[in-house]
Order: sequence, then structure tokens, then C-alpha cells
Amino acid sequence: MNIDDDGDVSRRPLILTALAVIALVWYCILWTISILGCLTGRKHLRLRPRSPLSSAPKENVPGVSVLRPLKGLDTNLFENLESTFTQEYSNFEILLSVADADDQALSVVRSLLEKYPQVDAKVVIGEEVVGVNPKVNNLIPAYKQAKNDILWILDSNVLVTPGTLARSVDSLVGPPASAEKSKSNKHRIGLVHHVPFAFVSEQAFGSRIEEAFLNTNHAKMYLAINRVAIESCVVGKSCMYRRSDLERVTGDLKPEQHAAPDVISNSGAPLPVDGRERGLAAFGRFLAEDNMIASALWHELGLRHALGCDVAGNAVGNMPISAYVQRRVRWIRVRKHMVAVATLVEPFTECVMLSIIAAWAAHRLWGVPRWLVLLLHYPAWIALDLDVYDSLAGFYLPVEKRWSFLIAWAMRELLALPIWFLGMVGSEVEWRGKRYRILRNGETARAAPNGSWWSFLSRRKKRDGYEQLEQEGVALNEQ
Repeated sequence: MNIDDDGDVSRRPLILTALAVIALVWYCILWTISILGCLTGRKHLRLRPRSPLSSAPKENVPGVSVLRPLKGLDTNLFENLESTFTQEYSNFEILLSVADADDQALSVVRSLLEKYPQVDAKVVIGEEVVGVNPKVNNLIPAYKQAKNDILWILDSNVLVTPGTLARSVDSLVGPPASAEKSKSNKHRIGLVHHVPFAFVSEQAFGSRIEEAFLNTNHAKMYLAINRVAIESCVVGKSCMYRRSDLERVTGDLKPEQHAAPDVISNSGAPLPVDGRERGLAAFGRFLAEDNMIASALWHELGLRHALGCDVAGNAVGNMPISAYVQRRVRWIRVRKHMVAVATLVEPFTECVMLSIIAAWAAHRLWGVPRWLVLLLHYPAWIALDLDVYDSLAGFYLPVEKRWSFLIAWAMRELLALPIWFLGMVGSEVEWRGKRYRILRNGETARAAPNGSWWSFLSRRKKRDGYEQLEQEGVALNEQ
């Protein structure tokens, strides 16, 4: 027993040393990813050149159908929708879809139709239930009525600058001079997306935390992952893709298979052999339909994504801290069924946890005072996050906002681990006034309502809309 005990004691320092080495390697990897995200933002987002398609005649540019699903009076709704009407592009239509003829958003839509009679825009009323996702159900009629193969789907709380459409088409199909060259590429671009940039007009602390999260940590990792481009990573607030591609995927993420060469559809394309639902309707069973569409295009068709140089301005309304926590928990519960490994390691990518790991490892290996590591870590991390914010915004964080922003940033970092634990211990979420149960591979089923503590936490005045926003906001300044 004594010999065994002595052996255990002698091995313990070696094990701790090995763990310290692993911890520092992990720390360096996360810093590398963070710096990559920062540099990607600097290179990709700070220069937004005018596309030649912006001034090209209608017959020389591909047609685009812009689909905007609506529900209720979201924050900044008029300005968000108006930003679609003012796109510098000569060949596009706008389809504004609502499920209910009495929807409050219709008053805003009618005002825009009167203000811009020269724009090819119309309202699509009614939904087609193809699954549990209300956004997909709302979009199906507009999706079927769209005149063009290229679709640009934007959430109702998204605002874009006038050149976004033309630059996005450039990224999807390439300028005319490079069209032949793009055909020879091994992987063509199947989807163009934009990193969200949050802006707030309310002083609710939860809104400020959401702004700090989306404009720093989330954007940094999003930019880095899409720069490496070894896997699909898409937030669908603003996505452009071809309907002809979407009609070939099922959401199973298995490479596409065709029938025998002599079995041909009316369009001349080989028919699928499995008879599975395809197109937008196939994604009504997912809560995160945007992410699954992107993954399906990537894995089933072998297409790749292009990150646009524009941002998707995300109007954040009056969000209390409880709503912020609920929102983050919801998406952790969705992600853990879709990307389990990434979700499990998520706490070890956060600023506070990394600082603790680095301080312990440096002290263990070299005797460096823990306080010194922390003193160096936090200012450097904050400076990197603020640089990412500058790239997204197109300007430096205003001095008068700096302290309030940093307080919200610090609260976001402190809440990250508790929120992760909450997200990992359950599989039910509340979304737009209804409860859902997240199933295998991210599929979703309706769950029975209950009086749990979580429902009590999120109890507040709600509307059954795409976002629980109650007040009008202000438009994002032109960048």
C-alpha cells in the first residue's frame, strides 16, 4: 500500500504539469482564433466597395426575390423594411409575408407600398403549415410565389445598407468577368450570409448585454470560423441562396443521391431516389432552420458559403436580463443537439474561464503570479473585442457609450457559465409564446405548456411574434 501510495504521489506532479501544458496550448489556440476573427473583421468588413451591379441595367443582372417574414410591430420595423426598398439594384422583387390578415405589421407595409410605388413589392397573406417552425410556415406561400431563383431572406428586425443586395449577388454568382472562372471551381458558392451587428435604442440592461455579446465575442468567433471555412457556420438573419439548390436538399446532411440516369424529371434533372421532402418545407421541423439550410447546402450538395462584407443590422428592442438569459439558454439547448462537441467545450472558450486556466497553468509551470496573468489577460481581451466592434460598426465605439458598454460586456462574461449550465440541463425551450422540445439532430416537437420556474422567469407581456419587442427604435446610421 505504501509503495502504491508513493507511486501515486510521485505521478501527481507529472499529471498536473501535463494538464498545465495542455491548458496553455488551449489558451494559445483560443487567442489565435480570436486574433484571426479580429483580423478577418478588419480585412473583410472595413472596406465595402460599390458593386458594378448597383448601376447595371435590369437585363444585365440576375433577378432576386427578397422574402421578409413579418409578425407584429417589431422594433424599428419601418426602417428595417424600408432598407429593402432602397436597395441599389435594378432587378428585384419584395415579398412581405404575414400569416394573419389582421397582423399589425400590415399598417407599416401599406405605408411603404404607398411611399415606393416604383418598387416591385407585394404582400403575401396566409401560411402553409409544414412543420413546427412558424417562420417557415409563414414563408412557404411567398417562397412558392417568388419569380426568381435567387432568394434573399431577411428577418424582420434586420436593417441593411443600400449596396448590400448588389454586393451579395456579386458574392453568390460572381461579376460577369469571372463567371466562366467560377464554373471551374471545385466548390461553388451556394449561400451568402452576413454577420449580425446589434444596435439598441432602449436602456434595458438585457438589451445592452445582447449588444455586447453579438458585437464582440459572437462576431469574433463567427468571423474566425468562416475564415477557416472547414465547416458550415451561419446565422440566418440575412441569407441569400438559390431556390434550385434548396429544392435538392432534405436536411439529413447526407450527400445527394440520384436515381438511375434514365429517370429524369420534367426540369431535366435526375430525380432523387428516396422520395424525401425537399426545399424549404423540409426544414419546418427544425427550430434553427437557417443553420440547417446552410449545413444542408454544404454537406448534401458540396457547396460553400461566402461571408458578405456588409453586416445585418440587428435592431434589439426592450430586452430585460431574464429575456436575454432565456434567449441564450434556448440556443444552447438547440446547439447541443446539433453540434454536441462544440457546445461541450464552449465554457472553455470564454474570457473568464480562459483567464483562470491561464493563471493556474502559468503559475504551475513557471511560478508566474496569478494576478499578473489576469492583469495582462483582461485588457488585451477587451481591446481585441473592441476592435471587432469597430470593424462591424464602421466607427469607433463612442466615448460616451464606452463605460456602459464595458459594464454590459463584463456582465455577459460573468453570465456565460451559469447560462451554459442552464442550457445543458434541459431540452425544452420557450419561443414566441410556445414551448418546444428539442430532439435528435436539432429537430423539434411541440411540448405541453407547464408552470415551471423557467416559465415564471420569462413571464412578461408577450406577443406571439418573431421577436418579443415592444417599442419603436431608431434607424441605424448609414455606414
